[in-house]
Amino acid sequence: MSVENDKRLAAAAAVDEVRDGMIVGLGTGSTAAFAIAALVARVRAGLAIEAVATSEASAAAACAGGIAVRDFADVAQIDLAIDGADEIDDRLWAIKGAGGAMLREKAVAAAARRMIVIADGSKRAPAIGAAKLPVEVLPFARAFVVARLEQLGAAVTVREGYLTDNGNLVADCRFAAMPDARALAAAIAAIPGALGHGLFLDEVDAAYVADGGVVTRLERG
Repeated sequence: MSVENDKRLAAAAAVDEVRDGMIVGLGTGSTAAFAIAALVARVRAGLAIEAVATSEASAAAACAGGIAVRDFADVAQIDLAIDGADEIDDRLWAIKGAGGAMLREKAVAAAARRMIVIADGSKRAPAIGAAKLPVEVLPFARAFVVARLEQLGAAVTVREGYLTDNGNLVADCRFAAMPDARALAAAIAAIPGALGHGLFLDEVDAAYVADGGVVTRLERG
């Protein structure tokens, strides 16, 4: 089985949880794109839902498929968020943000009654920390934030020629080790000008991980 097929299977499993009347949070990235496609198929078959999107690209794909997309600025709570991950472990701790939407993704995840991560088997890890950790950075504070991230032990690369949908920079941080993810999350959040990071430690309620055509469901608790 191919990685692309595994992504499709994981996405289909998550989309099976969507019910009529829900407001669904749509993630960003290649795996989330399979979830959007699966939702489009269900909407065309009669499913009645609304959605909010974590990126302009996801919003465009959903709208093109006939999904009613609302402005998240007007939505206080959603029923279900479905998104990919760059890395996820058995605690349902995840690193997200390769697609550059981690700040919006975290806001949508926090507003969701339930968040599901979908992934192929290569994204599952014994413990998170090997993947690059993206941080959304206010351009005005670029040098200051990068220096503070380096003080935390990161090798930092700012994505060249890239801005998020919010108009901000992304600093990809590589840590040699991540022994205390919670302390690291708090330290990054405390840096003025660091607007969001890709550590998702409490947001994920469940995950569908497909490996070699076999889907495994992980549930928090």
